Formats: sequence, C-alpha cells, structure tokens
Amino acid sequence: MDIVRLLFRQNIVMFIYLVIGYLLFKKKLITAAGSGELGKILLYVIMPVAIVRSYIKDFSSEMFAGFLVSFLAALSSLLLAMAVSTLFFRKKSAIRQFGASFSNAGFIGIPLVQMTLGEEAVFYVASFVAILNILQWTYGVYIMTRDRETIRFRKIAANPIVISFLLGMALFFLPVKVPEILSGVIGTLASMNGPLAMIVLGAYLAQISLVELLTDRETYLCAFVRLIVVPMLTILLLWVIPGTCSMVRLAVLLAAAAPVGSNVAIFAQLYHKEYTVAVKDVCLSTVLSIFTIPLVIGLANYLW
Repeated sequence: MDIVRLLFRQNIVMFIYLVIGYLLFKKKLITAAGSGELGKILLYVIMPVAIVRSYIKDFSSEMFAGFLVSFLAALSSLLLAMAVSTLFFRKKSAIRQFGASFSNAGFIGIPLVQMTLGEEAVFYVASFVAILNILQWTYGVYIMTRDRETIRFRKIAANPIVISFLLGMALFFLPVKVPEILSGVIGTLASMNGPLAMIVLGAYLAQISLVELLTDRETYLCAFVRLIVVPMLTILLLWVIPGTCSMVRLAVLLAAAAPVGSNVAIFAQLYHKEYTVAVKDVCLSTVLSIFTIPLVIGLANYLW
C-alpha cells in the first residue's frame, strides 16, 4: 500500500498547486486570457518536452517489449472508455461524452506517474497520451460535430504531442546522445508539467460559480463515469497483463483514472458548445480525483 500513500500525498501537493492557481485568479494576478496562454505553453512546450524526456534512454529489448505492451494496453483502455461514455452520454451531451472518454493523462497523468512510479514509468505512459490526442482529433471531433468532414488529419500530423512522441521514439531507437546541457534544459522544463498544469486548472476553477459547480447532477454523473466506472473496468481489462509488467499496468491505469481532460474546454470553444459545462466537468472531476485515484490504485493492488 506504499504507492497508495505516496499517491495520496502527491495528490495533496497537486491540490495545493490548484489552490494557488485559484487564488492567483481571484486576486487578479492572473487573468482568463493569461491562464489560456499558460495552457498553450503547457500544450506546445512543457508536455511535449516531458514526453521526449521519457524516451532519452538507451535502447533495450526489455523496454521495447514493455512499450509494445503499454501501447496495446493504452489503446484498449481508451477504446473501452469511449464505449462506456457512449452508453452514458450519447443521447445526452456531446461535451460529457467527450469528457468521459478522454482523461487528463498529459497534464495530470504524466506528473503523477513521474512522481509515484519514477521517470522510467513515463516511458510507458507516453504512448497513452499520444493515442489519446489522435483519438481526440478524430473521434472527439466527430462527437462534437457529428460530421466526418470536419476531421482533418493535417491537424493530427501537426499535433505537438504526436510530434514529440515520434521524436522520442526516434531518440530511443537511434544511437543518438543528447548533449548534457540540452538534457538539463529538457529535465527542468519537464518538471514544470505538474505544478503549472494544476495552477492553470485552479484558474479555470476560479472562473465558475462554486454553487453551480457543486449542484449540477450531470457534472457529478460525468465525474462518476470518468473517475469510477472507466477505471474499474480498466482494472479488469489490465488484469490480463502479466505481473512481470506491473509498472506498465500501473502507469496505464493512472493515466486512465485521471480526471476529465482540460482539452474538452478547448474543443467546446472551438466547436461552439457550452464552454462552462466543459469547465465544470474538468474542475469537479479534478478535485474529486484527489480521493478517487488512490482508491482505484489501492483496489488494483489488492486485486492484482
């Protein structure tokens, strides 16, 4: 149960960062536009660098085998989440179908994996983030528009997460030595992922009414599906992975158990959906995940 205690402690740390972002916005030290700009820095710089960093290591057949297992596990768990969210929300809300399908694996999953399982485990969760982004710009776009013509594969090719994933894989397979100075810069930027992501989410939380957030039943339902239903089914799905790949299982489960991805708010704005609904889903599920993620990991450790 050591990992559960460590995970809960790290979640408390993440919550403190969330409160800092909340207070910064309330004290007008950061604006809505400013939090949006910080979000862009996360998406285009810090998170891609964190993914690249996880692949800066010497190639080994053992790690490659683990990568293949993690890739298949990530794809399977995401398809499972999409199926579950369709059952719950297809006839209710496109935003909540999107939100329940896609976790915040990049902004929250990667930092939690890094802080609880170590840098090596990020190697196994990076493919989850890459696949998630591809599915968001294909299946996710279709959810929002119900129009296949709006899907643009050029956007997928230009996605910073996909690019960083491919670059990282090249560094892993090729005998390329990253200069020490550059490696230091990459490490420093990657370490900013967790704190900055939670500060941005705290600023999002400060922009909505807490009364409205805490009294919306559909928001609770979305959080329940995202934080409880999907992770529990994912535990069963990952049970088939051998115990020798325990780090792979935990890394993928942590990504799958993360709260509603903040990209749902971006997509809601892009396709003229209810932005405030998306923000409520992100914020409530993020706060509740402080308690649900340790419970999910504890259950997985007990069952596996």
